Amino acid sequence: MKHYLSIFKDTIRAKWEKPAVSDYNGATYTFAQIATDIKRIHAIFAGLGVQPGDKVAIAAKNSAHWAIAFLATVSYRAVIVPILNDFLPADIATLTDHSESVVLFTESKTWESMPLEAMPKLQAVVNSDDFSALYSRQEGLLESIIKDNKKHIPEVYSEVMKMSVTDYQIGDLDDLAVINYTSGTTSSPKGVMLTSRNISSNIKFALNRIPVKEGDTLMSMLPMAHMYGMAFEFIYPLCGGAHVYFLGKTPTPTILLKALADIKPYLFITVPLVLEKIFKGKVMPTLAKPAMRIATSIPGIRNIIYGKVRKTLLNTFGGNITSIVVGGAAINPQVESVMRKVGLPYTVGYGMTECAPLIGYEPWETFCPGSAGRAVDDIDIRIDSSDPEKVVGEIQVKGDNVMMGYYKNPEATAAVFTEDGYLRTGDLGVIDAQGNIFIRGRSKCMILTANGQNIYPEELESKLNSLPYVAESLIVEREKRLYALVAVAENTDGMSKDEIAATMEQNRQDLNKMLPAYSQVVGIEILEEGFEHTPKRSIKRFLYK
Repeated sequence: MKHYLSIFKDTIRAKWEKPAVSDYNGATYTFAQIATDIKRIHAIFAGLGVQPGDKVAIAAKNSAHWAIAFLATVSYRAVIVPILNDFLPADIATLTDHSESVVLFTESKTWESMPLEAMPKLQAVVNSDDFSALYSRQEGLLESIIKDNKKHIPEVYSEVMKMSVTDYQIGDLDDLAVINYTSGTTSSPKGVMLTSRNISSNIKFALNRIPVKEGDTLMSMLPMAHMYGMAFEFIYPLCGGAHVYFLGKTPTPTILLKALADIKPYLFITVPLVLEKIFKGKVMPTLAKPAMRIATSIPGIRNIIYGKVRKTLLNTFGGNITSIVVGGAAINPQVESVMRKVGLPYTVGYGMTECAPLIGYEPWETFCPGSAGRAVDDIDIRIDSSDPEKVVGEIQVKGDNVMMGYYKNPEATAAVFTEDGYLRTGDLGVIDAQGNIFIRGRSKCMILTANGQNIYPEELESKLNSLPYVAESLIVEREKRLYALVAVAENTDGMSKDEIAATMEQNRQDLNKMLPAYSQVVGIEILEEGFEHTPKRSIKRFLYK
């Protein structure tokens, strides 16, 4: 298997003066400019004494500089630690320290709120906006290195220098490359350890199955701190030579549609929430009108109408789309039915962080509706049941995509692997005779939102349980929104029901102040009878929705 950095090195040399990455409505960087900035950051690492294998964290919005910091870190053979920028500064500090990162790339406003004393191993902080110095444990060192870089490294290396300045020491495929945290605030954070082999397997598969053509562009809007966005909206297209545009943050529908029209991507990678908004807001109401329902009941006219809807949709996505890949959660069956009727070229990517991330995929031409694709290359998949085609069981996987384990968490690592080395995905499903994967549910408590964010209820419950008059709580998902079920503490000081309700509403507001935007709780329901428990006094979660 070819190392993904070897592929990138070949691409950067072949496309030296071509555009590589852009901030949408901002700066564009050629492959030559990326190579020059990588050289500058390598000099920073060397001056700070960073060694191959050391950890480097990045907590910033999606941007061209995020991409460059990532490439500089991995090509130095350091381990990149992407941290979701939506986490609170204190949680970013916790993960920076837990990962033992010695350098952090972040934005100045985030750094201002981070507790330095919580990160004793941190040597320097680099501003992700302009690669300037934000902090150096050895006073003045980082500033001095950056100043020296300006003297000795040109604005952009010329093409005659491209071979020497990209002569990266690429390491072994089984070297640790990424620690990707799946949560931010537990006492034992789960940092997924991914090797270069894990990443390379995904990149090889994508380049083979979804080849990049000369002049292709792609829009990146998923969080690059998550493997889905990192692998398939950044590493894969860039290795293929595409020009990647970063939107910076989750766009409004208006901005998204304008960006699609401007960028004209060859591939649209998204989560169900985006497609569902488009279909429920425009397509489905139009098709549901009485006159339209009558027209679509006539075979010849139906095909004409569906054809026009398909063309309009593809033009909405920029007019250059060859495939739409949906991942992160299941598509609403009603929406999927309409997508199928109008012939939209969509498919589903199924995966998880622990598989860097892909497990299942199938091109839209042969995709089976309702499925999660077929097993990708270099991975073996099985169903833990007596009859994998008919009896639902846990989906388990083994192969080149699968992680090393959880960083500094041997107990969690041991629990997630079977005795014969298969990863327990926590998903329940079946596989038909053609190899199509059908997910039937989740055995984990994790809530996977429609926009692809992982929410761990226990984290929210722990915070809520610490607030006034809360004895116990459960976080549940209803119609894609989060609610808290609460058992009130016995000692309420003679408060009335209205007073208790008012206190719980204040608790909800206080809880949300401690949470990122994607995990906000919209309501609290008081359970006067309390929760039902198991003999071990755990709440019977399955009873509550």
